[in-house]
Amino acid sequence: MRKNVLFFLGAAAGACLTLLVTSPHGPQWTQAARADGGPNTYSSLNLFGEVFERVRSDYVEKPDDSKLIEGAINGMVSSLDPHSRYMNDKAWRDMQETTQGEFGGLGIEVTMENGLVKVVSPMDDTPAAKAGILSGDLITDIDGDAVQGLTLEQAVNKMKGPVDTKTHLKIMRKDVDKPIDVTITREIIRVRPVTFRTESGDIGYIRIASFNEQTTDGLKKAIAEISKQIPQDKLAGYVVDLRNNPGGLLDQAVSVSSAFLPRGEVVSTRGRTPEETQRFSARGGDLTKGKPVVMLINGGSASASEIVAGALHDHKRATLIGTRSFGKGSVQTIIPLGAGNGALALTTARYFTPSGHSIQAQGIKPDIEVLQAVPDELKDRPELQGEASMRGHLSAEGAEATGSQSYVPPNEKDDKALAAAYNFLRGVTVNADVPSQPKAAVPN
Repeated sequence: MRKNVLFFLGAAAGACLTLLVTSPHGPQWTQAARADGGPNTYSSLNLFGEVFERVRSDYVEKPDDSKLIEGAINGMVSSLDPHSRYMNDKAWRDMQETTQGEFGGLGIEVTMENGLVKVVSPMDDTPAAKAGILSGDLITDIDGDAVQGLTLEQAVNKMKGPVDTKTHLKIMRKDVDKPIDVTITREIIRVRPVTFRTESGDIGYIRIASFNEQTTDGLKKAIAEISKQIPQDKLAGYVVDLRNNPGGLLDQAVSVSSAFLPRGEVVSTRGRTPEETQRFSARGGDLTKGKPVVMLINGGSASASEIVAGALHDHKRATLIGTRSFGKGSVQTIIPLGAGNGALALTTARYFTPSGHSIQAQGIKPDIEVLQAVPDELKDRPELQGEASMRGHLSAEGAEATGSQSYVPPNEKDDKALAAAYNFLRGVTVNADVPSQPKAAVPN
């Protein structure tokens, strides 16, 4: 029996594709004897119960039962892979707020690395960006408290707070000898997922910063406005910038892909058994009327971004320029655990591009690789190493590939990848391996 599902990607807590499942059944213990004759599940649960009762009765101070249980759950789930996690009720509510495109905080996309919070990227025009927070920065302390030992959700929650209040961060940056102290005033973060402009009267530039509930509507508006400003006979094509986009809602990734594809598969997910395979296809038709598309990707393009880039690339609908993407190709199922109990994010599947390519720990390689000129003061800054470098990650189906450069110059005139995209659409430079006029392909 198929389940009614809602796909979701928790961008604010790091890039991870998730599947929200509402089930009338709560968690159930099942007895499963081990094939090697070792202790079965009930014996292991009895051991857990014995340890739990011993701690409750003999620990030097009376412990909080709910914290003991939450800690045990966190330990069990986090031991599986970097993206499986338990969210208590507050963390679950915060995640839901994030996908709606408005929340309180600093405006940074983060992940956890070696027990520290690592900045994936600051969001455009937010307090974090204005304070000079950079991709690759490691947050070691929040308001004087060490991050080491906290879960990602706990660290994110400490950075959130009432509007106009301040938070103090201590940051490690590889090119700086001493930790950097930064004070940031919290604001309501209104994620504007899509921005756009016209370039020199012949190219439409669209920046997709995240995939939340507003992304597809923003993209449709961008395409419509660009079409009004540039006549079709003068429109050379579109540049879609997905660099340092950590992901978002999967249904938005599918509908964004649909804005460029007439039809065809966008992505498939494959779980433990063949019957768990699901396929998602383009719907709605190509809003760009077959105009050439260049997509910019880099080491910070993850999850939903990789789905869109992979789908358009496989259908020969877009040319990819930049550097290899992050390589986040696993699906997490978000399972609500009942009122007040939060939710469980559990890795349940891998996702695949239409050609059957698994992105997990491999990423997407661009058609044309363009490396940026990194300023001297940032050359020693650690880059995102990608999914393959994360401890406990799911293995790739084939040779693994580490992440790549994620630096984007703040001044557009220094942006080599963007310049290459403009030149490509105008036919100034042509790569022999890539058609200069990519057209929509009709799948068999």
